[in-house]
Amino acid sequence: MTIAMTNSFRLNEALQKIFGHFKIKATVNTLILFAFLSSCGKEEIKITEVDFEKEEFAGFVEPGFPFIATSMDARALGEGFPENNISARVLALQLGNEAYACFDTDMLRWTVAWTGDFMPMVTMAQVSYDDFHNKGNQLPTIGGDPKIATGTYPGWSAGNPVHADPRRPSPHPQSPPWGPISPELGRWNGIYTLEDKVVLSYQVAGIEIKEYPGSLVREENSFFTRSFAVAPSAEKLYLSAAEVSNGTRTEVKDDMVLVYQGESEEHVTALALSAASGGVKLLVEDDRYLLVEVDARQEELQFGLLIWKGQASDVPDFESAGQEFEVDIPEASQGGKPYWTEEILTQGKVSPDTAAFVTDQLTLPVPNPWKRNVRLVDLSFMGGEKAAMVTFEGDVWMVDGIDAGLERLSWTRYASGLYEPQSIEVVDGDIYVYGKDGITRLHDLNDDGVADFYENFSNLMAQSIETREWASDMVAAPEGGFYVAKFGALDMGPETSSPKSLMGFRSASHHDGSVLKISADGRSISTFASGFRGPYLGIHPEKGWLTGSDQQGHYMPSTPVMLIRKDDYFGVPATAHRDPIPEVTPPITWIPHNQDRSGVSQVWVTSDQMGPLNDQMIHLSYGRPGLFLIKIDSASQVVQGGASVIPGIYPAPTMNGAVNPEDGMVYITGFSLWGHNSETLSAFLRLRYTGKESLLPTDYKIRDGGVVLRFEEELDEEVATDLANYQVKRWNYLRTEKYGSGHYKLDGSVGEENLPVLEAFLSDDKKAVFLSVPNISKVMQMEIAYDLTTAKGTSWSDKVWMTVNEVLMPNLLAEGFSNINQEDLNKEFDPAMLAENNEAAPDAVKGKELFMNYGCIACHAIDDNNEGKIGPGVKGLYGTEREFKDGSIAKADEAYLKESIIDPGAKVVKGREGEMPSFLGVLSENDIDSIILYFKTLEN
Repeated sequence: MTIAMTNSFRLNEALQKIFGHFKIKATVNTLILFAFLSSCGKEEIKITEVDFEKEEFAGFVEPGFPFIATSMDARALGEGFPENNISARVLALQLGNEAYACFDTDMLRWTVAWTGDFMPMVTMAQVSYDDFHNKGNQLPTIGGDPKIATGTYPGWSAGNPVHADPRRPSPHPQSPPWGPISPELGRWNGIYTLEDKVVLSYQVAGIEIKEYPGSLVREENSFFTRSFAVAPSAEKLYLSAAEVSNGTRTEVKDDMVLVYQGESEEHVTALALSAASGGVKLLVEDDRYLLVEVDARQEELQFGLLIWKGQASDVPDFESAGQEFEVDIPEASQGGKPYWTEEILTQGKVSPDTAAFVTDQLTLPVPNPWKRNVRLVDLSFMGGEKAAMVTFEGDVWMVDGIDAGLERLSWTRYASGLYEPQSIEVVDGDIYVYGKDGITRLHDLNDDGVADFYENFSNLMAQSIETREWASDMVAAPEGGFYVAKFGALDMGPETSSPKSLMGFRSASHHDGSVLKISADGRSISTFASGFRGPYLGIHPEKGWLTGSDQQGHYMPSTPVMLIRKDDYFGVPATAHRDPIPEVTPPITWIPHNQDRSGVSQVWVTSDQMGPLNDQMIHLSYGRPGLFLIKIDSASQVVQGGASVIPGIYPAPTMNGAVNPEDGMVYITGFSLWGHNSETLSAFLRLRYTGKESLLPTDYKIRDGGVVLRFEEELDEEVATDLANYQVKRWNYLRTEKYGSGHYKLDGSVGEENLPVLEAFLSDDKKAVFLSVPNISKVMQMEIAYDLTTAKGTSWSDKVWMTVNEVLMPNLLAEGFSNINQEDLNKEFDPAMLAENNEAAPDAVKGKELFMNYGCIACHAIDDNNEGKIGPGVKGLYGTEREFKDGSIAKADEAYLKESIIDPGAKVVKGREGEMPSFLGVLSENDIDSIILYFKTLEN
């Protein structure tokens, strides 16, 4: 029997059952374990269940892995350090000897170097890593004692030293610039990993530079080392190695400079060159800037730099270390030893064929030898049965064995250290990952299954340090290059350096809230569309149609699904990035908040294996979670369409998907962080078509005089023509600075407008109905509810939601309704037909039903467990005293609760972000009273 690798501690358990008196370590050579198990004929050990709540995960920082991409706030290091020192993108490097440095990949500088503790894990990915719903993130700072820092200016310059920020100024005078320096000044190339060390690669004025950072310890003093290989240059280059703001005196000794600090001069910051560093000299400007000048030359130059800060009494130790220090730049282009060699086996669960569409579960590799959390956020197929996966914590995994039975899924780790990535794409065999650090192309230089070079494919998209300016999505363009989406800098999370912009936003980078086009070589960028709050993307892989969705919130009244074209603007003035602001581009369709309160990406099903979903667009909902079928009305000159739910079981939020070219099915990933209606932290699913009867509408459209609904199955004529089986209503939204929107009638009054169905016609093939509905007009949202039965006797209820941007005349004959004449439509009707029924008195049972049906339970706990909820719990809420963000206080009585449902932004509870939409016009007075009665039953 052939035995393959599983995770090492599972093997340990198996071995200890056989040799109980031996202590088997997790680091035992795996080949020996394989051979042993093979000789014993043991079965492979596969993980079949994952319980995230019971797992104990190791720390976010992995011993032995040399870097983490993150941000760094070094504005408060203390006396003697530059105050203007903040970086949105750094590589936090572990240099050994409890020494660390942050290399700013936008500015090619050492932001800060320190000793002691590494750094607190406080970014969003880090704080929620093992505390799954913790969103109390902060800005990263150092964890020990600062030694060296530079200000916010380039670490290298050509011709003359530069001590000012040369980047494009922010449009807001109180905001710093963000993004990389121009390629003419410098460009980040990437990082090579070599066991516990790294080699940095970048360009300065087109000159290639390799840097090998490290550390030394002598007599309890820590010294930072930087070894450089600099390509030939026609002009002088200058390295800004350190800045001290309280320098009082400079001392020069051979290839050494020392800047004494403070009135007592008891501290000193110093540089020393390694031996044989010809063509290089040290400079100090204004007793403040410690520089290295590299001469112009026609050959490569190597030199080493020793950097130190300490007590003036320890200068002899520094001098001694400088004499011992030698240039050390290892060869990195051939790759290094793999960090992770183990293979983890899992076994998936194939769902029984109980419906037209079912979801199979591909079991995640939890637990694993590294006790690593696995929160999958995106996937991309590599051909055959293999896919590349990326996690929110910045890891890239490979999974092989994706076949029909899912019986043997083989997981291996490929890369780590990336900064809150949410997208991965495989293009021509190359793996690209998009996060706050930009687009990284991963290279396995020695074919050992682990990435050795993290290439900066493009970091041209400006990224601020604002925690909610997510790098949200990336899709590959068929013609080459990528489209990337960036969140607006939402006014949430820790206060940084960005002033508030419009309501709900901060003034951050000049690319926030935009969709950007990255060229095929990664060297140029252009704004494709703007005016988004929190966009995610989809693209037709052959035709290049770019789609997207956005997050309901300020200036975004509900969830839109959009066709995105060049220069479109989608309604958020804070992220328009143009003057004058153009007209708002309408979406394909709006989806009501109670159906999809957090829209994510789209997938085009370019497959012949998905039945009625073949050649269709699927929209993924994080909050539902689940999938929508999106139909585009191709007859309209103005883009419009509609959405309907694809039934299924989705144990975790659905965020990204891809069609597997091997089996033609749709695979879906996602993980939990914000409010949603599921309990599992993360999942990897396969949406599979079984061939059973499908009740999905295959088409739906609105025309002058009515609505067309088409299905795959023949319909029961009696049921299909019974007017009692249909309900049609419509409403508009208001786009304002408030969070979300209530529902408004066409005349502007509050509420929803019911429309009568005057007649229901069955098509000639009995697979479609035309509902005669008068007074069709442009409207943001129409909802058509129906109860139907197939000719075979299957009954079901469903809804579709559509947007009318243009009213078109119906082509009844082409639609298959030869029994309808145009004059049969738009008949007069008695408005009394729409008289509302008298509602029963408010009651708590109805209130609970409304609370559940409208998804309130996803954000508000009804028990004592408020973990993962973005809103306050409602158990024991009634009658309590509430404190708000502005410091005011109020009692949670009927008036307060009613206001909170209708105008949630009026009083935001302290410690909350105020992300609840208005239910004005959505819920009736009776509904609201029922919900309040339900709250009263939830006593402590």
